Amino acid sequence: MMPSPAAHLQPGFATSEGTMSYSQRFVDRAATGHFREGLGAPGLKMSSLGIGTYLGEPDEATDLAYTEAVVAAVAGGINVIDTAINYRFQRSERAVGAALRRLAAAGYGREEVILCTKAGFLTPDGDMPADAEKYFRQQFLDTGVFGAEDVAAGCHCMAPAYLENQLERSRQNLGAACVDVFYLHNPETQLAEVDRGEFRNRVRKAFQFLESAVKAGRIRAYGLATWNGFRQDAKERDYLSLPEMAGLARDAGGDTHHFRFVQLPYNLAMPEALTRPNQTLEGRAVPVVQVARALGITLISSAALLQGQLATNLPPFVAEALGLSSDRLRALQFARSSPGITTALVGMSRAEHVRANIALAGVPPASREQFLKLFEGRGQ
Repeated sequence: MMPSPAAHLQPGFATSEGTMSYSQRFVDRAATGHFREGLGAPGLKMSSLGIGTYLGEPDEATDLAYTEAVVAAVAGGINVIDTAINYRFQRSERAVGAALRRLAAAGYGREEVILCTKAGFLTPDGDMPADAEKYFRQQFLDTGVFGAEDVAAGCHCMAPAYLENQLERSRQNLGAACVDVFYLHNPETQLAEVDRGEFRNRVRKAFQFLESAVKAGRIRAYGLATWNGFRQDAKERDYLSLPEMAGLARDAGGDTHHFRFVQLPYNLAMPEALTRPNQTLEGRAVPVVQVARALGITLISSAALLQGQLATNLPPFVAEALGLSSDRLRALQFARSSPGITTALVGMSRAEHVRANIALAGVPPASREQFLKLFEGRGQ
């Protein structure tokens, strides 16, 4: 059921002045390059690492651990917080909300952090109901939030009324009046069942709703959080064209539209955003990072450690190129240092994970020479 209205939604949103003030808290601890501005967020100082909140059991112990982790992250120099309404059945959003309240009490302003969430997947509330089909029918179908025809792959919906419902739930879960970045979550899921023309129509309508949410002050910007879409070859069914998506945003919001962020997996095992020329720009085949730069879109990398798979046993040439004391830090260094990537997200469900990773904030990003050496080694 829809959460009851919070007694108080924290006002405000990330600002240039607030994030600059935040970065100055770490002037003696953060290396040059740890705080940077994204193309789609001019003036905002964003940390090169962000905290993700995806994995974990839907239980109270994990809730508390995530709250501690988010508090530790912001107190340690990470001001990009990433979550989604479906993460742990809305519990991750609520853990982030608890952390924001603690941080506010400790003197960290809402204007200092970049708060990001996502919607698109169907999700229950708190735990999996005994009869999921009945739950979703009662919550959404019977109330007219969406029709059966709006749901793709049995799990995904981006009808405007559903996004409206999910945004309001997210605001209540987070205890925040405004979300800085609101993503459509894996929209390419829809392409498993609908054709390209219908898909474009659905994205356009979703963008129209999101533009209205910006005007209402409920979000500041929006984007697409994807898994396969921007990494695939153009011939694949779930491929996404970034220029086409930007065109749909112009249809929805004109030249001053607020489609300003893209999140996609990028790591040592999945470097396609940098290496695969699967997008078209002025008649040339180029990678996503080049198109995003031309369109003024901020790229956020997800899965920097690929759910821990890149934290150990990397090839020796990675250590030779990047240095550092562990494969975990080397994998994070690769993601945060890559041209065109503003923030590299890493899932951190415990404060000790944060403390281990935040050491990288004091290290400058990898140099061009280190990167070239890395890719020379990769080709051996």
